[in-house]
Amino acid sequence: MIETDIQSLGLNEKEAKVYLASLELGQATVQKIAAKADIKRPTTYFIIENLMERGLISSYYQGKKQFFVAEMPERILDLIAKERKDLELREEQFKRLLPELQSINNRNKDKPVVKYYEGKDGILTMTVEQMKLSKGQKLYNIFSRDVIEQEIEEDILKNIRKGRLENRITAKTIYVREKGDLAGVENAEMIRVSGKDLPITCDIAFYEDKVRIASFKNRMMGVVIEDREIAQSFRAIFEFAWKWANHNYHKK
Repeated sequence: MIETDIQSLGLNEKEAKVYLASLELGQATVQKIAAKADIKRPTTYFIIENLMERGLISSYYQGKKQFFVAEMPERILDLIAKERKDLELREEQFKRLLPELQSINNRNKDKPVVKYYEGKDGILTMTVEQMKLSKGQKLYNIFSRDVIEQEIEEDILKNIRKGRLENRITAKTIYVREKGDLAGVENAEMIRVSGKDLPITCDIAFYEDKVRIASFKNRMMGVVIEDREIAQSFRAIFEFAWKWANHNYHKK
């Protein structure tokens, strides 16, 4: 329907009706346009004023009577071209302003950014989102594979591993798994330790300036903390644990 199609060009429903009614009538009074568009006269007059401001309708007087005439349809193309040019200009202005905005952005200075995720779906969403944001980076993590395998299906775990590889993320991992070593894990340095030495129930990961924590036991929830100092501190603790585990266990 042409009325619907024309709305995609930037007119709302009533504006489209009034413009099409005026186009079909040619020279017409507001009463005739309102009747043709099936819109109340005061509303029609208000819409006509808006369309006149946009250059889609013009008017003239014949005696004391005011007539309105729709501009040729080609005029809409001119408007689209103008809007495109205005958008390009705003984009250029924003690009020039962006460095200044970044310099005053308090997020990167002294306030950690914290995001929460609820339930199993939330944890999976958090994991996928962070993998996409960490393409080509190195991931450090500590987790209990036993706990994760109790809560997350194997096919989902395989997809997460596949996503890590597709995003070219390498891993350095300390994990607990009483069933034995994880097999077939690519692009990862891994050390398996005993749950007695590491009674952990969360999945903790750090990369760049972010820390990701997923809780599985009494509550299924996740949190991402974005703060360089916190992430660096977690990584230092991890490296200390890695040296200890490497000394006390065979590297897998």
